[in-house]
Amino acid sequence: MTHPIHRVVGCECVAPYSLRLRFDDELETTVDLAEVLEGEIYGPLRDPFLFARVAVDPEIGTVVWPNGADFDPSLLHDWPMHREAFVAAAKRWKSQVTARVAEKPW
Repeated sequence: MTHPIHRVVGCECVAPYSLRLRFDDELETTVDLAEVLEGEIYGPLRDPFLFARVAVDPEIGTVVWPNGADFDPSLLHDWPMHREAFVAAAKRWKSQVTARVAEKPW
């Protein structure tokens, strides 16, 4: 089974955690990432100043941030199909962090 490879060719930060994306197949869409910004890599993007530093990496064709975070461009292209799974993963990441913090004897 094969699936199309998509590349991000344009990106604009349009809200605190939303990106307006343009893809090489001319699709333009807005992706709200607010619910998935948890965990070691994506959690720091809750800082609106860091999130706003998003850029398109022309070599790999996706959005990237200075802290090393990125998203698979095909996932972003088809975000409505993948959103629910990413939100569920973010909730698991958050609960794991909460559990680790609760275990620490202060």
